[in-house]
Amino acid sequence: MLGGVAAAALFGKAAVAAPAAPLVLAAASLQESMSAAADRWAGKGHARPVLSFAASSALARQVAAGAPADLFASADEAWMDDLERRGLIVPGTRAPFLGNRLVVIQSATKPMPSRDVPLARLLATGRIALADPDSVPAGRYAKAAFEAMRLWPGIAPRVVRAENVRAAMALVERGAAEWGVVYATDARASSRVRAFRMFPTSVHPPIRYPLARLRASTSPDAEGFRRFLLGREGQGVFAGFGFQPG
Repeated sequence: MLGGVAAAALFGKAAVAAPAAPLVLAAASLQESMSAAADRWAGKGHARPVLSFAASSALARQVAAGAPADLFASADEAWMDDLERRGLIVPGTRAPFLGNRLVVIQSATKPMPSRDVPLARLLATGRIALADPDSVPAGRYAKAAFEAMRLWPGIAPRVVRAENVRAAMALVERGAAEWGVVYATDARASSRVRAFRMFPTSVHPPIRYPLARLRASTSPDAEGFRRFLLGREGQGVFAGFGFQPG
């Protein structure tokens, strides 16, 4: 029978030898779904991945600055393109991951507008919360949609810029903005807002989330988790939160 010191030494060595959990940098819109996927992966006997959520722009800048992360899930192709040009992702590991839709939201406590009212009339007054349209994917998609619909000049002076899509939704939840533009999955995740108008896919670039392993990756579990996220079971987790296939 092992004595206390011997047992502690044995378990200490086992703990040191256990594979390090992968660190995943993921777009803010993936909070609930990626957490559920990490739980599912951990349920298979793996160390639960460490998750860090923020705007894709902020995460990509962290990677460019040398952040020691394993996987990056971006809410658009542009920020992944930037990292690929810099040689910061592992060749052959970038893959289409998820798709989404863009919606206009309002507080769930407000009266529901008629669906017959044109969007231009609905948004003619009041502040509109967007993720920063200069850099954050959700905001860039929203700006592209409004430009295609020729609404941007009238909307731009009333835009309240947020650091990411969840921060934009929080402004609507708190009543700091009358309207917001977020992903359909974000609106679904909150009981405090309602989505009342979905943008046609023709008015903005396709919303695509790519996934890749980073050059800085050190976790031996990172590639396995990447493959799990892209596989049938992982994709099923995200479908349950309203995401579309990538």
